[in-house]
Amino acid sequence: MQPARVWTLSDGHAGNLRQAAALAGALGLEAHDWQLDARMPWRLAAPRALPGARGAFGATFAHALAQPPRLAIGCGRQGALATRLAGAAGARTVQILDPRIDPHHWDLVVAPGHDGLRGDNVLTLLGSLHPVDDAWLAAAHASHPALAALPGPRTALLLGGPSRHVEFDLAAFERLAATLLPRITAEGGSLLATVSRRTPLDVLTALRARAADLPGMCWTGPGDGANPYAGLLAWADRIVCSADSVNMLSEAGATRVPVFVAEPERVRGRPRRFIDALLARGRVRALDAALAPFDVEPLRETARIAALVRERLDLRD
Repeated sequence: MQPARVWTLSDGHAGNLRQAAALAGALGLEAHDWQLDARMPWRLAAPRALPGARGAFGATFAHALAQPPRLAIGCGRQGALATRLAGAAGARTVQILDPRIDPHHWDLVVAPGHDGLRGDNVLTLLGSLHPVDDAWLAAAHASHPALAALPGPRTALLLGGPSRHVEFDLAAFERLAATLLPRITAEGGSLLATVSRRTPLDVLTALRARAADLPGMCWTGPGDGANPYAGLLAWADRIVCSADSVNMLSEAGATRVPVFVAEPERVRGRPRRFIDALLARGRVRALDAALAPFDVEPLRETARIAALVRERLDLRD
């Protein structure tokens, strides 16, 4: 039998696209990816369906709705509107992230527990959806063989940037570096560092300077080649993260190594509830100078959610 027809629908932003693709992948379904940009006024109203919303994403998408998929998976506000349109055309629908309107506009809504959304068709998870599992890590391990030559212990450093919930600036980075780097030096290990699009320029400069005297690698942007992020997760003996990104912490937590979070007490709002849940579960610890190893259980929410989606929507081959 041919694979089920699936659409993933988002605005193309990396976090939204990654979550929708991760769910489709965990379901074992081939997906057609739509990266959409709604026209005005539907863009501002999304996911509310104003009159004429069927044409919000242009003629190509409107025409495609004449033959809807078996399953539409949306992530983010624009993805939620597109998924509603697919549902009205006959598709089963899953919306990822709180749509901020009645979740019953979709067959299922998948939302992080720290958002507080509840309902009979709401599936909650700790963190975010992503593709990191043992198979993904094994593939990343095999595709980055050069990292094997770096001395252990290998410390992966994942840096994000400022958000409305936490200020990650140069001063915060310097405090992180003052705690972490002397330990790496004393152990004779290596630093495997990568950054995000949100990492401030002065932090990038400071990271390059701080990493220059340590064995390892430091990726600060496309000028350094392809981002080795997957390889860093796969080869790390431990991971240190800034505290600003739920997605980054969720993926680090899916590995089988200890994860340390820099200054979790400085985070506010819903992401703080997520970090507190990870701390209570023993999956992460606050960064300190000792970096003492601890036993971990990988956080693998994507497979659990996929099983629930398959059961609730009766998705059979």
